[in-house]
Amino acid sequence: MRINERFIQELQEKVDIESVISSSITLKRRGKTLVGLCPFHNEKTPSFTVYPESNSFYCFGCGAGGDVITFVRRMENLDYIEAVKSVAQMAGMSMPEDGYDDTLSKQRMKLLSANREAARFYHECLMDPKNRAALDYFLNRGLSINTIRRFGLGYAPNDWRELINHLKSKGFTEHELVLANLARRSDKDGRTNFYDNFRNRVMFPIIDLRGNVIAFGGRVMDDSKPKYINTSDTLVYKKSNGVFGLNLAKNANDNKLILVEGYMDVIALHQAGFTNAIACLGTAFTNEQANLLSRYADEVIICYDNDGAGRTATARALGVLNKTGLKLRVVQMTGGKDADEIIRTHGKERFADLLKGAASTTEYKLLEERAKRDLSTDDGKVEFLIAAAQVLASCGTIERDIYSTRLSNELGVSADSIKAQIKSAEGKLRRLEESRKHKEEMAAIEKSFEDKNNPERAANLKAARAEETLIASFMRNPDFYNKLKERISPEDFVTAFNRRIMQSLVKALENGIEPNLSAFSADFTPEEMDSVTRIFHLSSTLGNTLRECEDCIEVLKDKSSQKITDTSSMSDEEFLKLFKKK
Repeated sequence: MRINERFIQELQEKVDIESVISSSITLKRRGKTLVGLCPFHNEKTPSFTVYPESNSFYCFGCGAGGDVITFVRRMENLDYIEAVKSVAQMAGMSMPEDGYDDTLSKQRMKLLSANREAARFYHECLMDPKNRAALDYFLNRGLSINTIRRFGLGYAPNDWRELINHLKSKGFTEHELVLANLARRSDKDGRTNFYDNFRNRVMFPIIDLRGNVIAFGGRVMDDSKPKYINTSDTLVYKKSNGVFGLNLAKNANDNKLILVEGYMDVIALHQAGFTNAIACLGTAFTNEQANLLSRYADEVIICYDNDGAGRTATARALGVLNKTGLKLRVVQMTGGKDADEIIRTHGKERFADLLKGAASTTEYKLLEERAKRDLSTDDGKVEFLIAAAQVLASCGTIERDIYSTRLSNELGVSADSIKAQIKSAEGKLRRLEESRKHKEEMAAIEKSFEDKNNPERAANLKAARAEETLIASFMRNPDFYNKLKERISPEDFVTAFNRRIMQSLVKALENGIEPNLSAFSADFTPEEMDSVTRIFHLSSTLGNTLRECEDCIEVLKDKSSQKITDTSSMSDEEFLKLFKKK
């Protein structure tokens, strides 16, 4: 079952997509549309476009698109039913009593409930006198009881089934606990057994921006391995999006976030008064995490561990965060290997001083290059200046002049020589950029042939474009369909994905439903809606005539014209010619 189409139509009419999206990103009006920086990929030039007339959005950079329900799904990581409920709440509408299948939504809610109950169980175990060693672990790390309670810290008993038994008594099934990654399943010797995922570990609940417990991190209290066990991806948690502490740090008043590595660093900083500290989860900093941080801050101060792995992680984070437009600074972590150790050893005043002295991105890169060389030797100076020139080649004129003068005074080399080296490095950088742009241009052209949701498109380009033209035309001109429906049906479509779109479109048209994007969002994933939206907006480039539709029908009827030349062995020049021809 689905949500009643009439309800969805009314919902789309009442909700203002501009208001919904502008609460997450800054939009600027451009004629009848609005533009902003896309929240789904890193960009410096706005390519994310909102169309109030059709209640839709589309990003010309990454291809993300859809209606307001799709936007909420992607931003909040919700399923379709949950997103509709959220949008309905914005519009002041009540969900219909029947007419929809909320199985997945109920399953998600069940997992969130299991996580919440597990967090309570772990916290109670931590406070149980028989588990005093676990509480002492946190107390010996300098945490107060208030901080322990504020972060909901806990302890997983050293037992194979204690959590399972507790949650089963609360009405949860073993299957649900496996889905939440609170338990694991073992099939051995023809028998199925279930056991607790976390055992004999202090526990860190991970809480989302809505206050839901979505995952856990569990740490051993000794030096055994693995040091940490973390919740795997589930229906309610995706570690590539995970940010620990953001539920608390988002309320900081200075629009700055302190980015550290671990749970304990975040907790120690919050206890010391630095309540804008956060840690990104997963093994590598991701674009999704960077985009999320850019929604809650103007500046990020990176305070990763003072070791080789920390420096590598800093370089990786800078590479990702640089694309967001955020102001970035980096702390040189002296006096301890991480924020937690610095505060416990030297106090919060020492860490505050380190924050004040945080280096800009350029200054940090120069410091890193300097640390690799012996500047007491001529060879070391030359190597450093060549590396410094490569860093400064991507900077603005004023920044170049400041650092050139500074390096000249420090190393006894004329500023003109340094600037000449920067100019040479700039030339190499420009050539690399031109090569990169050429590759991107070729990739963009190839992308125009392909579609991640429609893998058959590239091999059936002429037919696929005919299909898309028909879909776009019927979406904007339903009367065209009424005149041509005896001559075309979804079964005539060559590509399976476009056939699905046509089937949903025909269903809407036959039921008298306005064929806007909301008519598709229930049947297609947010990623699939990217392609549906691209086709929807294709109508602005078409003639939108009945004759154009008739020509497309002829293409689909002519099976011999549906295949195109294989592009895999073409040169760039041949590829460009084919692109222009098509």
